[in-house]
Amino acid sequence: MAQPRDVDPVKLFVAILWAGEAALGAALERLRVRWGAIDFAGADRPFDLTGYYEPEMGPGLRRRLVSFEPLVPPGRLVEAKHESNAVEAELAAGRGRRVNLDVGYLDLHKIVLGSFKGAGQKLYLADGVWADLVARYRAGRYQPFEWTFPDFSDGRYDGDLAEIRARYRRQLAALGRRRTSPP
Repeated sequence: MAQPRDVDPVKLFVAILWAGEAALGAALERLRVRWGAIDFAGADRPFDLTGYYEPEMGPGLRRRLVSFEPLVPPGRLVEAKHESNAVEAELAAGRGRRVNLDVGYLDLHKIVLGSFKGAGQKLYLADGVWADLVARYRAGRYQPFEWTFPDFSDGRYDGDLAEIRARYRRQLAALGRRRTSPP
């Protein structure tokens, strides 16, 4: 009979969508205070595959992936989703949000985003938060599913995700936790 085991910690990250450098800087500082030091910040990339957020946030939106140094238990996603939502609300002005924060985690096998919306592929966690499995690691990269957001599916973040995963692997190795690690 299987017995419960300790679960490896995961690497918390956020995909920040923003409408202005001031909003981006304010969001990053608030998240750093809540979640610890930023250990990776990817390149700014155009958010150009959908106009969904333009009525609220305006044109010319950009997205950046950012990860945080402290490893956390996977269940921390629930609290992190509520915290990121609070930051969005704190920074909102005029038409609405100036930042959209898609918080999630990666481990050696998958990428999971937190969501307040249910869907067929999402699993309910707690306190109104759903876990959205958006990619699994296979053949040397995180592979998206048919429901994965278009900008996560088209490969534009592959290099960033590979770097975050490499940092995570090193952190796990330093902790002596490699029992579940695929190459």
